[in-house]
Amino acid sequence: MPAILGLLIWTLAPMIASLFLSFTDYNAISDFNFVGTANYKEVLFDDLFVKKSLIVTFIFALGSTFFTLLGALIVAMLMNLKVKGQTFYRTIFYLPVIVPAVASNILWLWLFNPDFGLLNSILKFFHLPGSNWVFDESTAIPSLILMAVWGCGGTALIFLAGLQDVPIQLLEAVEVDGGNKWHKLRYVTIPSLTPIIFFNLIMGLIGSFQTFTQSYVMTGGGPNNATLFYSLLIYRNAFEQNRFGYASALAWLLFIIIGLFTLFIFKTAKGWVFYGGDN
Repeated sequence: MPAILGLLIWTLAPMIASLFLSFTDYNAISDFNFVGTANYKEVLFDDLFVKKSLIVTFIFALGSTFFTLLGALIVAMLMNLKVKGQTFYRTIFYLPVIVPAVASNILWLWLFNPDFGLLNSILKFFHLPGSNWVFDESTAIPSLILMAVWGCGGTALIFLAGLQDVPIQLLEAVEVDGGNKWHKLRYVTIPSLTPIIFFNLIMGLIGSFQTFTQSYVMTGGGPNNATLFYSLLIYRNAFEQNRFGYASALAWLLFIIIGLFTLFIFKTAKGWVFYGGDN
């Protein structure tokens, strides 16, 4: 009952209220009027920032999800090795997950500093050209993707649990048939992990589409709106311009986009996700 009440009061009720407000000109100050689909028409056809923010968000969501899954899988395989100090290494890899978001953003701002940041200092040590990282329009999104991969510890932990559930008898069967480590990975480990990949893919995409803190704290949506994530656009309309009705329409568009991506992944999952009981 507490869980159901929490869902109704703190999730479902605000969603219904947001849907209603998306058809009004509510600004939290004066009385609001019902404007029909005017907000949605502006979102789809008139607001130039919507298209820009959607493109930026799509690039970041797809890039960060892919590289985070890849990085997390590699880290999980390393954490699964039987080496001395295994618990210590697992703790180190997971630490970025528990660092407060604002603190990690400030830390990465220092790392990305083009003048005295650690990353450029490392590049300079190896006689490589430096970068402006998040302070340049062309490298801002790749820099934030790099930062997202750094926090892959939580995803890696889920992969680690999946790796420890890979059937040992299948791995031994590959050895008996003359297979090597690549054959084990390709034909046993990866297929066994597809349910884990499926889960992490869904959660990663949903989370990356809602990315907000990095652009708000580190770049403010710049340079030249290169990091104007969709959630930041919603925030600006709601809390800087007091256009809560319009911001609600923006939020519902994001909800639909995430829903369509999730539905697409579920529809295609039958062709690549294999469960233990499948024949």
